[in-house]
Amino acid sequence: MAEQPKGKILLGITGSIAAYKSATLIRLLVKENYEVKCIMTPSATQFISPLTISTLSKSEVFIDFFSDEVWHNHVELGLWADLFLIAPLSANTLSKLAHGLSDNMLTTTYLSAKCDVLVAPAMDLDMWKHKSTQQNIHLLKSYGNLIIPVGHGELASGLVGDGRMAEPEEIVAFLKNHLNQQKDLSGKNLLITAGPTNEHIDPVRFIGNNSSGKMGIALANEASKRGANVTLILGPTDITPVGNFNIKRVVSTNDMYEACEAQITETDICIFAAAVADYTPIKQEAEKIKKTDDTMHIELKKTIDIAQTLGKKKKENQLFIGFALETNDVVENAKAKINKKNFDFIVLNSLKDEGAGFGVDTNKITIIQKSGDSKTYDLKSKSEVATDIINEIVLQIKK
Repeated sequence: MAEQPKGKILLGITGSIAAYKSATLIRLLVKENYEVKCIMTPSATQFISPLTISTLSKSEVFIDFFSDEVWHNHVELGLWADLFLIAPLSANTLSKLAHGLSDNMLTTTYLSAKCDVLVAPAMDLDMWKHKSTQQNIHLLKSYGNLIIPVGHGELASGLVGDGRMAEPEEIVAFLKNHLNQQKDLSGKNLLITAGPTNEHIDPVRFIGNNSSGKMGIALANEASKRGANVTLILGPTDITPVGNFNIKRVVSTNDMYEACEAQITETDICIFAAAVADYTPIKQEAEKIKKTDDTMHIELKKTIDIAQTLGKKKKENQLFIGFALETNDVVENAKAKINKKNFDFIVLNSLKDEGAGFGVDTNKITIIQKSGDSKTYDLKSKSEVATDIINEIVLQIKK
């Protein structure tokens, strides 16, 4: 009886001299009992033949959207894979992935993939060091992709330096380590609130804020990768999250509270990352308010404090994590919220820190414990910040 494959690997091969190493890479993956399918960019076929790749992978090679009047479904390929490995990743394809261009089978499949993406860059020294390349690498990381470090040595140009694609043995070791990563939140039900809430004044105007929901979405992605059953309760935002988690869209603070309250008893971990509106109009007008006077007075009342209300119902085996976005007395204000809202720890970020706050792809946080102990992290992409926060949650669970 044939042994079951360890997993399904989609290998993307781009136009780089390092494409010759793909033959060895495929042999190693097949030897490790992974099922392998390959996509090649048209320029990759100039470096290594599709026949070689097909023979070694024991599978059809995908290059174009159509062959022999048959359409190759990039969405199905993206759904098929447990992991999408792009090796080598040329500077040209790196730029396309970083900026969402989809002009061939590989880049289009990348935009459709639901699995983790690992990339192994390969290019000459000066290309690797160029600011635009490093910015593209930063963007790719910020999307949650994993970068396999480049090697140092002799390059095709004759120069010696960074830019070599990692050796096939190193790539397989990196891949195996990633796939075998412990699912340390397996079986845990995790609830995350994210984005703003809007409190309508009339049918066209509302009280809200500039939260994009990016931090909460990054947390949902990281937690689901680590085995949690995640529900993301998301306020009004232009972002359409993609990930292996449930999404419940809400508008107002009360909507968000009701969505949380409906499943809080089944939740093991709750992360309150939403930027909830603190006040709502006492009266919401049914028709658009006409501009007649120089001033307008709107009477407001407090919205329900979701975290504080649910914190009073918190069970002993539940973990509650809060967020504090402050502009002054940041540490003192954050610490006060821990006891008031029954948090196990709070994540503090300040609008005074460049690169932190609403709408950006980075964040700088301090995690403050109930005991008062704290740890401050450097400015990182929000996906990396999400990893730090989930790591702290895992440590709390193991206590």
